[in-house]
Amino acid sequence: MVNQIGAPGDGLSRRDFVKATGTAGLAAAAGCAGSAPAANETQAATDTATQTDTADVPTTGPPQVVNVDEQGGQVTISTQAARHPVHPLDTMGGPVELPRVWAFQADDRQPSVPGPILRTTEGEDMAVTLDNTDSQMPHTLHFHGVRKTWENDGVPTTTGITVKPGEKHTYEIPANVPGTHLYHCHYQTHRHVEMGMFGIFRVDPKGYEPADKEYFMTVRDWDSRLPRMFAGEDTQYDPQNRNPDVFTVNGKSAPRTLHPEDGSPIIVEKGDTVRLHLVNGGYMNHPMHIHNHRFQLVEKDGGQIPEAARHTMDITDIAPAERHTIEFEADADPGIYLMHCHKVNHVMNGQTYPGGMLSGVVYKDAMDTDIFTSLMEYAGYEG
Repeated sequence: MVNQIGAPGDGLSRRDFVKATGTAGLAAAAGCAGSAPAANETQAATDTATQTDTADVPTTGPPQVVNVDEQGGQVTISTQAARHPVHPLDTMGGPVELPRVWAFQADDRQPSVPGPILRTTEGEDMAVTLDNTDSQMPHTLHFHGVRKTWENDGVPTTTGITVKPGEKHTYEIPANVPGTHLYHCHYQTHRHVEMGMFGIFRVDPKGYEPADKEYFMTVRDWDSRLPRMFAGEDTQYDPQNRNPDVFTVNGKSAPRTLHPEDGSPIIVEKGDTVRLHLVNGGYMNHPMHIHNHRFQLVEKDGGQIPEAARHTMDITDIAPAERHTIEFEADADPGIYLMHCHKVNHVMNGQTYPGGMLSGVVYKDAMDTDIFTSLMEYAGYEG
């Protein structure tokens, strides 16, 4: 059972979430996984046509934060073929699925796409072991942002180091550049990142003061032809002519993004200072917009933005591999407010709007309402 509710970071405990929703709301949401979409929604076929037998691989879970300091500065990242249900219900243009992805798995946790969020502290270097013993193809790990030795750069063509099937390799990654960074496989990058091999790497500066609420989010555009091709479907993927048709926040498309355990709602309380680490794991720019809250960009690619250069805004455009950390005050009328890409065709599942790259800022005080219950129904939360 998942104990934390909300996006990876500082969500509510499950007990507090149950208290906030109220017994009536939970009863209404229970058993609603097959609910039909609202009358004003357009139901359309999704681009996941031919499904193959995926019983031989596990199902991905949501990305989790791994505090590497608490593990003595060591973590093992294994590679795992998996099935990735982006939005498993028939609500709002679903179901949407990537029938075969290549996931990262930290130690004995569940494999996830995006991969686990590796968190450490400035000066506390990491030993990251890539365990490729169960894979059928080579992989590597490349970490953005930090300065490391040549042989630890993770690029097979320039370092001569490739982790072949059946092998393990340990990378020494110094935590010498504070900030939010990205890691990914750098072997045939155009395919392996498209298949899901990326994650967040966070280095807290010495003396770091966390916000009241702090969350991690990876946005991503997908061309589902490649995952479907590797699942056995008769289709062809051309990296020079990508056709993105699936758009996700932390690996899920709306309304599954609002699922309290499987998705990534940004849960806040009135008066909170909220710090959101946004990472673009895809190949397209995504202008991310939050309704009814103005924020400041306080960090970019691990670089602190001087206070004199900050200004309030409500859209931040994140390029591929960029990392933006934003801060805002939860000072709005307590309710439910969207966070989404403002390329509106990215907020769709097939021909159905809304969907795709959309999540929300959810005030705890708004959870015991009929509209929150309705959203949980679309997301498939069963209480």
